[in-house]
Amino acid sequence: MICCVRGRSVIKGIGKSEFILLSENDAQNKTMKLSSWNVNSLKVRLPQVVDWLKLNQPDVLCLQETKLQDAHFPVDEIAEIGYHAIFSGQKTYNGVALLSKVNTDTDYCTALPGLNDPQKRLIAATCNDIRVICIYVPNGERVDSEKYSYKLEWLKALTSFLQEERKRHSKIALLGDFNIAPTSSDVYDPPAWEGKVLCSAPEREAFQQLLATGLVDSFRLFTQPPGTYTWWDYRMMSFRRNHGLRIDHILISAEMAHSCTRCWVDIAPRKLERPSDHAPITAELSL
Repeated sequence: MICCVRGRSVIKGIGKSEFILLSENDAQNKTMKLSSWNVNSLKVRLPQVVDWLKLNQPDVLCLQETKLQDAHFPVDEIAEIGYHAIFSGQKTYNGVALLSKVNTDTDYCTALPGLNDPQKRLIAATCNDIRVICIYVPNGERVDSEKYSYKLEWLKALTSFLQEERKRHSKIALLGDFNIAPTSSDVYDPPAWEGKVLCSAPEREAFQQLLATGLVDSFRLFTQPPGTYTWWDYRMMSFRRNHGLRIDHILISAEMAHSCTRCWVDIAPRKLERPSDHAPITAELSL
């Protein structure tokens, strides 16, 4: 069923209760800003997300850990500030969303092919001519746990998915909470984290396999301030002491590397009252 709301088309019935709002304005921008933010509950963090969108105006914002069933997604609040939304969520856990103010195709995907997984951890759509894939990689809990094995299986399925997507799309941006710190420079205390979940060798190898599909880490295309992280534990004053990890990433097709003009982490939202434990990361592309 399709109906019009404030000049936008609303397509209902994606899965059981998902919505896509498609903008009718497909004008091209000279630059394109892609952002990612694990909000750790969109219900709690919605005012912060709305304020951040108004201030920063990314063309696309990928959200993780929305922790909302689709029927409760704040479609109207997002539309009021000029964004349309594609989302796939569940109660209490996980949940991903893609908020966009540019032309968004209906060629969407909300699951990894071949992986029988009820957890809502991936959503993909084509925004302008860029295939944007928003992911929330499993945490893994401990390296000796079943959740860790599930994480590695999920990453393997993601790599296979990317290999197929690369055949169909020359421009890909993979954004989200990867729950992997790729190198020791992405960890505040490498010896303390060595071999542990988020920093183990198999996880880092899986990250390299993602890059091997033809992607580059946009953050590492530029000289960055040392001690730049995207996640800090709520405990032990970790943020105040900058005891963090860089586990949120924006990977882009190698063909797009020359057009990436900047990539940065915005820690301002982490300073707010009742913040997410993650900070948003943004890459800017010159089109």
